[in-house]
Amino acid sequence: TDFSSFLLSGTGSSILSTLQDLSWLSKSKIEKQLQIISVLQWVISFLAMGIICTIILVYILCTDCWLIAVLYLAWYAFDWDTPRKAGRRSQWIRNWAIWRYFRDYFPIRMVKTHNLPPNKNYIFGYHPHGILCLGAFCNFSTEATGVSQLFPGIRPYVTTLTGNFRWPILRDYLMTGGICPVNRNTIDYLLSKNGSGNAVIIAVGGAAESLNCMPGKNCVTLKHRKGFVKLALRHGADLVPIYSFGENEVFKQVIFEEDSWCRWAQKRLQKYIGVAPCIFHGRGVFSSNSWGLVPFSKPITAVVGEPITVPKIDNPSQKEIDFYHSLYMQCLVKLFDKYKTKFGLTEMATLEIN
Repeated sequence: TDFSSFLLSGTGSSILSTLQDLSWLSKSKIEKQLQIISVLQWVISFLAMGIICTIILVYILCTDCWLIAVLYLAWYAFDWDTPRKAGRRSQWIRNWAIWRYFRDYFPIRMVKTHNLPPNKNYIFGYHPHGILCLGAFCNFSTEATGVSQLFPGIRPYVTTLTGNFRWPILRDYLMTGGICPVNRNTIDYLLSKNGSGNAVIIAVGGAAESLNCMPGKNCVTLKHRKGFVKLALRHGADLVPIYSFGENEVFKQVIFEEDSWCRWAQKRLQKYIGVAPCIFHGRGVFSSNSWGLVPFSKPITAVVGEPITVPKIDNPSQKEIDFYHSLYMQCLVKLFDKYKTKFGLTEMATLEIN
């Protein structure tokens, strides 16, 4: 036909080649690229946004637009205590479409096992920490997995290092998702002066735990972490264990020998600066075979366990703290054993508690 002849001609072949080159414009491939962009922007925001915004602010101070920087710094000083007083969450930002792309990249989902009455307050223990707590952020700092529908009347507050709220702009960005500093004053406020229906999410293992996370390893730092139990007792907040299957699979980490100077340096730095100086990598932006900051697309499933009823004791004894801490560990192990085979682990897999 005339059309076939046209395609075989020089001009037709050129157009056909161009159309083939545009195959990346297919809906599925565009969605995949949007997913990668959504994840990468969050990783870069978490790792570098504070430093970048500080540099920009200092630069603006040295230009004719210095008044903008001065006004922000004045607001920054006036707003200093807001992060530890429940912050300033934004349902509009929590519902951004970008978080749904973020969710679908892995994918990330949350499994509800029990109802949580909104007339109480809760402390959620999130395990394991992983490198960047991706599951905790997506499930509780956004509405991508429908936390408000799964637990109606519950307001989740993910806690992170207090130092993150010292950085300009980054602090405001974090607060929009309901993220707060992980310190006693903040948690006391959320559990005593913010009404009921509050759920404080704490990655109990913290930076120390992130130094041991790697694909195929199910290890949590919990045996000597009892501060969250004491807080729960002081406020009568129920304890809820969460195990996030797949959290350790999304990044690969360089693990040094226990007796090496590199391991010693990592532990010292983690102790004094509160941040785990781990060396990790994911995949590249354009190729899954190269190294980069994009996490590997491995499923992450956070299973929210049964709440442990905790009495309100103003000054709990060490014996009482130890009892509820032991009960919490038992419930976490039970939760892990019940769901491990459903989310890719073998029957022989065990949870190591350090």
